[in-house]
Amino acid sequence: MLPQAIEAMVAELSVVGNPSSLHTAGRRARRVVEESREQLARAVGASPSEVVFTSGGTEADNLAVKGTYRARRAADPRRHRVLVSSIEHHAVMDAAQALVDDEGAEAVWLPVDAVGRLRLDALRAAIEQDPASVALVSVMWANNEVGTVQPVAEVVQIAHEHGIPVHSDSVQAVGKVPVDFARSGLDLMSVTGHKIGGPVGVGALVAVRGAELSPLVHGGGQERQVRSGTLDEPAIRAFAVAAGIAADELAGTRVRLTALREALVAGIRAQVPDFVVHGDPDPAGRLPGLLNLSFEGCDGDSLLYLLDAQGIECSTGSACQAGVPQPSHVLLAMGMPEAEVRSALRLSLGHTSTEADVAAVLAALPAAVARARGAGAVAAAGAGR
Repeated sequence: MLPQAIEAMVAELSVVGNPSSLHTAGRRARRVVEESREQLARAVGASPSEVVFTSGGTEADNLAVKGTYRARRAADPRRHRVLVSSIEHHAVMDAAQALVDDEGAEAVWLPVDAVGRLRLDALRAAIEQDPASVALVSVMWANNEVGTVQPVAEVVQIAHEHGIPVHSDSVQAVGKVPVDFARSGLDLMSVTGHKIGGPVGVGALVAVRGAELSPLVHGGGQERQVRSGTLDEPAIRAFAVAAGIAADELAGTRVRLTALREALVAGIRAQVPDFVVHGDPDPAGRLPGLLNLSFEGCDGDSLLYLLDAQGIECSTGSACQAGVPQPSHVLLAMGMPEAEVRSALRLSLGHTSTEADVAAVLAALPAAVARARGAGAVAAAGAGR
């Protein structure tokens, strides 16, 4: 967490007050929530009335996908399809699959190209097959594994030609690339606190005022009657503080993280030249601080543990899938062979990352790659006997 976010959260934790209560303490807490709502809205280019606070990006994604589907299908039973890019975070993919399994929906998994960008021709074809049957389109702003930025504006244009709402999981994008909800034309957008230096456990669904949404949680009717529950006012305050800082420092953050990433790539290339970088090679088309690469002959999990032993924390595929022995669905959707997918490693840079961190990776990586390749060769030899 950013120090300023921690300070704001601790200050609010020491003061009692339910934002839904009418007494003095409750009104004070409500004022903090509404000021935070305004601050978050400014940071993402939205109106305060469009911000619905949630427990994080996963809940926001579920509310967007399930809530929109249920509301629109109830209004018109023909709307049984959800169009979802094949590289979405599992918070979106699994929400769509739950609608298939439990509510008779049809999920259409939209293909991407070799750099992980949605194929707009496939989106248009899927819609035009039967526009009246589409309840929702969901395409993330930027991919969480390879960093490729998606053509959100074009997706919105295509879908809106047929009156279809569009949701975007923007969890990875906020604070890393320019995000403006109003200018994007989106109907719904998910954001979260912990990706921008705020606390874990708080996020928001940004939804236009006319969005058709059925609540997932029922109770006191907080947050426009679509997200009941006592608001976590200290976390909301810290989230808004972090969002404001992320917006104010965006330009500098992009420059700094891009420089660190390029130094990391150049340093790796100088020592271990035979690797492949995944995602868009154009800096304008990717997140500045995310690097996904494969080393031939290495098992990604082995490399992860070898680096972890040196104090370097990275991941293979999505962090939410850590420990699950299956290849990345994102890299497979990009058309990569499974052997290359299983050798992939993701290194992420953030507001605490420094040149010293890059130097530490470069000092440890060559030996880790050599050991992982040696282990792979031994395993392959054993399998061949």
